[in-house]
Amino acid sequence: MEKKADTLILFGATGDLSQRMLLPSLCALDADDLLAEDLRIVGTARSELSDGEFRDMARKAIEQYLPDHRRGSMAQFLNRLTYSQLDVTTPDGYRELADKVGKDREIAIFLSTAPSLFEPTIKGLAEHGLADSNSRICLEKPLGTDLESSCQINDAVAAAFPESRIFRIDHYLGKETVQNLIALRFANMFFEPLWNSQHIEHVQITVGETVGLEGRADFYESAGALRDMVQNHMLQLLALVAMEPPGSFDAGAVRDEKVKVLRALREMEPQESVTGQYRKGAVDGQPVAGYDEELGRDSNVETFVALKAHIDNWRWQGVPFYLRTGKRMPERVTEIVVQFRCVPHSIFPNARLKQNRMVIGIQPEENIHLSMMAKVPGIEQEGMTLRQVPLDITMPDAFTGKHKRIAYERLLLDLIEGHQTLFVRRDEVEAQWRWIDSIRAVWDKEGREPKTYAAGSWGPSKAIALAERDGVSWHD
Repeated sequence: MEKKADTLILFGATGDLSQRMLLPSLCALDADDLLAEDLRIVGTARSELSDGEFRDMARKAIEQYLPDHRRGSMAQFLNRLTYSQLDVTTPDGYRELADKVGKDREIAIFLSTAPSLFEPTIKGLAEHGLADSNSRICLEKPLGTDLESSCQINDAVAAAFPESRIFRIDHYLGKETVQNLIALRFANMFFEPLWNSQHIEHVQITVGETVGLEGRADFYESAGALRDMVQNHMLQLLALVAMEPPGSFDAGAVRDEKVKVLRALREMEPQESVTGQYRKGAVDGQPVAGYDEELGRDSNVETFVALKAHIDNWRWQGVPFYLRTGKRMPERVTEIVVQFRCVPHSIFPNARLKQNRMVIGIQPEENIHLSMMAKVPGIEQEGMTLRQVPLDITMPDAFTGKHKRIAYERLLLDLIEGHQTLFVRRDEVEAQWRWIDSIRAVWDKEGREPKTYAAGSWGPSKAIALAERDGVSWHD
């Protein structure tokens, strides 16, 4: 898709995501002169607001969530905004929205509503000329709770929009370090020849959260850690680590290679997964309640998952991918650890060689850390004394003058400009759900109940054993 959108419609424009992420991101893009002068932004939600009241709400959100130095001319940005009240379940408001948008516009629609509202929303858009060949739509997760419900959502969207105009968002793909993973692998000659089972022993992917439910009890009870984190964010990270080199950075080429990885995931054995649920403990030195206490009742929903995954193809045969994610962890962290194999023969009889390891930090800090062996300075009579030393690339230090962007900035700009590379295709989503459903089927068959762990720890002891029985330690 080559034409840039000249109108962006934000559904759920008064909601939490819009105020924390979308409006601040758009303001930052405007401040950097990355939005076309004629781009209009139309917010819509059930709240009864005038244009002026919506702009005032947007101003307060931007002042709260966007640093001063990134705001630019606030008045210039706010003048782009208009508002149209709409209850997506009734047909009444769509005509007013269509009138506000006008005729012959290139439209980008960001749908930040509950998935149960996707079908009536798309029907209303289609009936009022807002889902024609000049429109594209972006869908915010969750896209279903299993393969069947995901297919239903995708079918509803596909009834009005072809795949070339559907943008399924995973905000992790907008993070600089995630994109830099692609550059690291495919723009550097010394990495890609080593990026296979001959040289890599295992890979770890960790997504740790310090928070608990935070008012999301209903959602989390229907999701759990496997659906909330592994199905989307973590499998997308795995696919980027493991995919074959695409022929180009074209959306089709990149996503073709990712889906091959997802389809090559081996069905998991019962002993290759661990589930947990946090109990009361301490995080950052402060006492916190357990999941059952926060929820107010007993529950079998997992707040922690650890998995040992295998990719059955030539590049990765025999290389385990260890995944873990959980709430109420000791620290907020998202990282990828690539553990290289030992050198085949050591010529240093008095030195204990340690394996090279690459740690790609995604949050809270974006950095790349490579550990390697080097000689300790000094004169020795026999042999050499070696020590592991770090080679660090910290993003703010490596690119002086570049500020840290909100992940949604990149993705909103790509939506407006029609670039799909960093968005998720339907066959990717369905391959992810197919693998996740197979794991849940194993849990259901054996009546799996999550093991308890203290808030502020790295999960139940079984998660440690999952890696340690292979001689592997989690990177804490």
